Amino acid sequence: METDHQGTRMGPAGTYPRMISKILPAPNRTLPLLALLAGCAGDTAGRTNAGGGIVTATGGDPTGTSAGGTNGSMTSTGGDADTTATTSASTSTSGGAPGDSGGGLKFDLPNAPDAPPFGEPCTKVDLLFIVDDSGSMEEQQVNLTNSFPGFISEIQTTLDSVESYHVGVITTDAYAWNEPGCQAIGDLVTRTGGMASSNQTCTPFADGFRFMTENDDLATTFACAAKPGIEGSDAERPMDAIREALSPAKNGPGACNEGFLRPDALLVLVLITDEEDDFTFPEFNGSSGDPNQWFSDIVALKDGVETNVVVLSIVGHPPPNACPFGIVEVANRIITWTEKFTYGFIGDVCAPDYAPVFMDALSVVNTACNTFTPPG
Repeated sequence: METDHQGTRMGPAGTYPRMISKILPAPNRTLPLLALLAGCAGDTAGRTNAGGGIVTATGGDPTGTSAGGTNGSMTSTGGDADTTATTSASTSTSGGAPGDSGGGLKFDLPNAPDAPPFGEPCTKVDLLFIVDDSGSMEEQQVNLTNSFPGFISEIQTTLDSVESYHVGVITTDAYAWNEPGCQAIGDLVTRTGGMASSNQTCTPFADGFRFMTENDDLATTFACAAKPGIEGSDAERPMDAIREALSPAKNGPGACNEGFLRPDALLVLVLITDEEDDFTFPEFNGSSGDPNQWFSDIVALKDGVETNVVVLSIVGHPPPNACPFGIVEVANRIITWTEKFTYGFIGDVCAPDYAPVFMDALSVVNTACNTFTPPG
């Protein structure tokens, strides 16, 4: 087993997760990857776990502005070449060619030039955070709320073409602390309660909806909604939650998520969980379908244009990991789903600070916005 100059373990495909190159909507470019660690404690005894986290990699920066080395990073993934949705050409690479005397990833290569846009820059962004509210997620929720203000501030500064933001939070199951009538899975969080929650009513939001906008004090309102507590189900169903939250039924007039999802907005999904979506284990009643179905369902909600979706999944991985005394359930199905998106990323759920992960994601959100394909 080889190591790079930072001591990160590396191996052939099938031994440790492959290093995945960032797929750009322009001629393919290959950049160095940064190897980092992930993983965290799960919340349900008896589930399959890997006893640790993963070697994750940071894809090359398509805009030449990516953050440097981080404590908790992400893997940039390529789009699924087998899908019929709108995609760009893709290339996957691995660090270090056979026989390379360097014996690992190279960190001194120049940044790639900016990817030329093929559409008008986006003017709207819909940000949906899917937060696991099961018993092991207290630290991760605190980490998220602490990291969010810097993330949204940098997004607003970087995406200078964007005029409107929708920001919403859902949990990975039905959320009983919401107001009556909006307690089903996929309903946006507007009121919290229970152990380790913000224990607040987060509304009214500035524009009168059940989601936040650029007119809210986002640091404050997000900190309320994104701490739903840890009394949720151990049977996490994030994929059901996402599809329900974005469904026409929930976004229609008078519905709980009325007006959240817009056809002419870039959709950014941020999933944070330390467990797998366990439909393959019937006793845990996970989401229906499989990664291919999840991907197809979400792309269909964006008029079939998968490059108008950015996915950041902050999940558990195989060892080594950032939780030296803990174990993690490897989210293989969630990782597979994430990798199908051109702008898909795998983050470290046990990173001590999510800010570096979000900063790494920022350049790719920017690229997705600059290459946005208007509906129709």
